[in-house]
Amino acid sequence: MAVRPVRTLLPALALLAACRSPAPAPPAVRYGQHVFAGGAAPAGVTLENPYRGDRASAAQGETIFGAMNCDGCHGGGAAGWVGPSLADGRWRFGGSDGAIFQSIYYGRPHGMPAYGGLLLSSDAVWKLVTYLQSLAPPADLPTEAWDTSAR
Repeated sequence: MAVRPVRTLLPALALLAACRSPAPAPPAVRYGQHVFAGGAAPAGVTLENPYRGDRASAAQGETIFGAMNCDGCHGGGAAGWVGPSLADGRWRFGGSDGAIFQSIYYGRPHGMPAYGGLLLSSDAVWKLVTYLQSLAPPADLPTEAWDTSAR
């Protein structure tokens, strides 16, 4: 039986030790739109907006929207410009309070930076969510329907 030097066993032992204590799953938000493999939903939470429906918080959220230059991408009144409209009720990553919070706090692929933590407190992000949820959708939405049968 061959004896292996200790230095070749140390990386294997370190790897084995790392495998014993798995890292906890990252925090997740439940979305009604998710489809779960095997019908089993992973652990998740429902984030609750502490300012939902509060007009004063919505006004503060509007101020934060302008101060953080959100209108530079999403346009005045969040109606859309370079970034998508946030007032039309159509959400790529979910329109629930928790989904909007995560989009602002953690960012999204292809252009939405993460504002949570160092730039904005959770409190400020919730006020932005309250502002966005207070916006009335426009009466006429562009690309509201793609019915090609009428042509």
